[in-house]
Amino acid sequence: MTEYDSWASDYDAWSAGMTEDIPFYTDLVREADGPVVELMVGTGRVAIPAARATGKRIVGIDSSPAMLEVARERAGDLSLDLRLGDVCDLELGERAALVYIPFRSLLHVPGWRARRRLFERVAASLRPGGRFAFNGFVFDPKLAVEQDGATIVQNGIEHTVRHVPADNRIELAREGADTLHLWWWTRPEIEGLLEIAGLEIEALYGWFDRRPFDETSREMVWIARKP
Repeated sequence: MTEYDSWASDYDAWSAGMTEDIPFYTDLVREADGPVVELMVGTGRVAIPAARATGKRIVGIDSSPAMLEVARERAGDLSLDLRLGDVCDLELGERAALVYIPFRSLLHVPGWRARRRLFERVAASLRPGGRFAFNGFVFDPKLAVEQDGATIVQNGIEHTVRHVPADNRIELAREGADTLHLWWWTRPEIEGLLEIAGLEIEALYGWFDRRPFDETSREMVWIARKP
């Protein structure tokens, strides 16, 4: 059991407002010349439409059995290879052409040490020229103050937001479910993690339409490449 299991039945409704990342990641899947892996695949919100649109086999890895069970039911006969596992211990039988982590899921990985381990495992799992793509929000201190302690109804699912600045942590609390934890990042942190892992930055966008990243951007959308 993980904290994400208790969100599995409502996750698709809770995340229904996010659709703009699906074409972005689907295009990357389409461009990949080799195996494709989605980490933290959850209920298959991105992997299922990407597999359907491209006809490609996608390996999806997640630590939540309940999330994977929902994904299996939704995937039907699509070519989706769903696996239970810790992404920080990523091991693939064949090196990938693309590894991606959508929907800010990388923010669920707590702290530098675990993220470094994940980035290094991704780099080791990519073939030369392979790509690593992911996204996360730009931390907004003003929004954090406004949201702290607020109850938000998101597509009919109510949750309370708490910010813990001393730990760079955000908590999403919901009655009858475990609290989800996210740790926000900075651009220099991600650049450092990519460099340590031996990955080169191909692009940093400010949104999924590939607009340039600038001081007004509220999202960091990254594509890195293994030399």
